[in-house]
Amino acid sequence: MNATQRRAAAILAAAALATPLVLASPATAVKDPSAAPARDAAQLAKKLVRETTGQDAFKHLQKFQAIADSTGGHRAAGTLGHDASAAYVYQQLKKAGYNVTYEQFDFIYTETLAEKVSVVSPAPRTLDAKAMTYTKSTPVGGIKADLAAVPVDADGTTGCEPGDYATGTFTGKIALIKRGGCSFAIKQQQAAAAGAVGALIYNNAAGVLSGTLGDPASGKLPTGGITQAEGEGLVADLAKGAVNLSFEIRQLQEKRITNNVIAETKGGNAANTVMLGSHLDSVTAGPGINDNGSGSAGLLQTALELAKSKDKVRNKVRFAWWSAEENGLLGSEHYVTNLTELDKKEIKLYLNFDMIASPNYGLFVYDGDNSDNVGAGAGPEGSAQLERDITDFMDKRGVPNEGTDFSGRSDYGPFIEVGIPSGGTFTGAEGIKTAAQAAKFGGTAGVAYDVNYHAKGDDLKNVNMKAFDVNIDVIANAVGTYAHDISSLRKPVVSTPTTGGESSGGGLHDDHHEVTA
Repeated sequence: MNATQRRAAAILAAAALATPLVLASPATAVKDPSAAPARDAAQLAKKLVRETTGQDAFKHLQKFQAIADSTGGHRAAGTLGHDASAAYVYQQLKKAGYNVTYEQFDFIYTETLAEKVSVVSPAPRTLDAKAMTYTKSTPVGGIKADLAAVPVDADGTTGCEPGDYATGTFTGKIALIKRGGCSFAIKQQQAAAAGAVGALIYNNAAGVLSGTLGDPASGKLPTGGITQAEGEGLVADLAKGAVNLSFEIRQLQEKRITNNVIAETKGGNAANTVMLGSHLDSVTAGPGINDNGSGSAGLLQTALELAKSKDKVRNKVRFAWWSAEENGLLGSEHYVTNLTELDKKEIKLYLNFDMIASPNYGLFVYDGDNSDNVGAGAGPEGSAQLERDITDFMDKRGVPNEGTDFSGRSDYGPFIEVGIPSGGTFTGAEGIKTAAQAAKFGGTAGVAYDVNYHAKGDDLKNVNMKAFDVNIDVIANAVGTYAHDISSLRKPVVSTPTTGGESSGGGLHDDHHEVTA
């Protein structure tokens, strides 16, 4: 071998020796497996946000509207309208490949038959009244009786104690009671004990007061809610002399059966179950397309897109469509009550989406850390992180948002009660939009977020597609992220007070089943 040949052989040998070094270089080394969950979460979240659209979800709203149109105009729990809605959701999910179940339970169905209240004298006029859920009923045609007002206490506990009802003053009369200090049930119970034949509770904020007495056993008197202005007007009339009312409050109450729809991925670690829910039932007054066809449709479309992605999720993802929410969170309460202690530990988070397309919307995120210092306190540990994750996602997309209180009047309530971290979004109900919120979100100040709340007009025309799209993006991002990675729930949150939500008029969400005054 000459010198040239020896040199070529040396070069080849050096190249051969260098090859393993190249293969083991940092650029081609095996990636850190601990980074995989975050990487996969980001990829799936991006895909779901891109592919889950309001336009596609709107097709489900059209289906819900068609069902309501063919079943008496509503989709209330315990009726054919809800049964058909649940069957539609069930079939869509089953076809997509989820493990789907009906969770059946009994409840007391209520349907208002009459809520007519008017002043007979001294100045005849009709009052806008709402029958309280589980109220006792007057005879058909109603009663006529004089009105007696409970004095307003300085401590805000009007009508909560026997001493508020002067002996003999309320016998045979309709008690007029201001909202505040205790449950509506207690107010009408005290009025009944004082001899009253009916109760009218007037609001201490804008809007007609709509609420529940909690359960059938609590109802002692025919009880309705009216506006603050009407209540104060009646108090002023009473200061001048007697006021006589025509008063008819009647409600059908009967035991019925209904179903939650529960769907979950076939794969994923059950010990790290992530759960999202929305209520599927409407009130009997209308089709319930915003409340809460919107949350139900957004959740359904996201679930279908997750199934289409074929992603093998690390964490089990569970979706729920609750029934009888409008009767007092009965579906979610039934579900949570029947969870074992292990079940509760395995559910690492719950996100709730109820009314996500209000026509005069605000974009409200549940205040998990109570940084707004309004109403209820913070949610269970982890709730602050859920709020942060949602607001960070919205902030990065330039979407304005505000906090809203965990008032307990939607289906996150039962989860919070057992210590499961909770969160979600909401676009407002009958609360009035402020000027500052109109400047931030658009829309009209001085008008309710949803002027058709719990009314016949809550139909397809009652949906704001911009709000719908924004909130569906939130749902899609959450599903994609938490399907792979829940590590953010362990990261500390630095609380920064926000500027509103329900604290500045974000709306008393689902006041239909509010039990406290």
